Amino acid sequence: MDVEKFCARVHDCGVDLIKYFGLQQLTQLQNQSGGNLGGHPPVVCPQLRWFVWVESQNISLLTHKMNQIEHKFVEIRGVKLHIAELGTGDKVVVFLHGFPEIWYSWQHQMIAVANAGYRAIAPDIRGYGQFELPSEPEKATFKDLSDDVLAILDFFNVRKKRCRWANCLSFCDVVAHPERVSGVVTLGIPYTPAHSFAYDEQLPEGFYVSRWQIPGRAEDDFGRFDVITVVRNIYILFSKSDIPTAKENKEVMDMVDPSTPLPPWFTEEDLSAYAAASLHEDIRVTNTKVLAPALFVMGEKDYVLKLPGMEKYLKSEEPKEYVPNLEIVFFPEGSHFVQEQFPDKVNQLIMGFLIDHL
Repeated sequence: MDVEKFCARVHDCGVDLIKYFGLQQLTQLQNQSGGNLGGHPPVVCPQLRWFVWVESQNISLLTHKMNQIEHKFVEIRGVKLHIAELGTGDKVVVFLHGFPEIWYSWQHQMIAVANAGYRAIAPDIRGYGQFELPSEPEKATFKDLSDDVLAILDFFNVRKKRCRWANCLSFCDVVAHPERVSGVVTLGIPYTPAHSFAYDEQLPEGFYVSRWQIPGRAEDDFGRFDVITVVRNIYILFSKSDIPTAKENKEVMDMVDPSTPLPPWFTEEDLSAYAAASLHEDIRVTNTKVLAPALFVMGEKDYVLKLPGMEKYLKSEEPKEYVPNLEIVFFPEGSHFVQEQFPDKVNQLIMGFLIDHL
């Protein structure tokens, strides 16, 4: 082993390890080990001993933290929502997932912010995961999702969200209720209040959004498979850089060969978590600008970047017309699920954002 090079690498990520696991916890682990960190003798670089031993404990530590996440079912606006929570800080971070995810997709980020002293709250959005089906689901609207978030904050007595990131739902809350938000981070889908991407006109009929907006089409497509297969197929499709588009007279689910492996960063255990968990109305506001500090993260291999006009829009100054305090970060190898693909890098960006703005 080239100790000098390895120590340099450890020095670069040592601070992140301390932030991630907590200095006090690392000290306790070192004491519990009797100083024999992974059987490695002391070397010039003390971080090396920390890193080697902590690396061997990664799985057990993460499992321990996952087990510390509290789960509760809360009555919110007439329906019962499942909410995951970690941490006890007075500064709150709310995680909102997108399609087809659940709270679980934010597990790495919840642990990171909780270890940094924040309180992490991640609900299963209405219609996803362990959400209780209402008596008249056909009457649900997009505004219900936004109102649910506000009701969750009220339930937890949170006057102002310190930060939150997720999908377009997050920006709806920021615009409609700026007094409740201190900052916003989004991944994969940018804020485009006045920008139109004409899917029906510019993309083939088989584009998955167009297909699944047809009443009954998604239900028929998904209904042929169990939950695990549907989630598996979507993660495989959406992790590619090509826009998911089915051929004429073919369904979207049929685009995936059953023998195709999962992305390397998404395990069978992750898939099982989704299986176990097993609409539109405009929110009209007069001012669509987001004045809170904002960070947008996107993978350059995200298929969304190939939507007509999307790359041109993001690489212009137009986004800052709507979000003046916006920073955009691209991950060269990132896919649509960048927070799961590169959790450590996303956590670094999030923690930097929290430190700089909150």
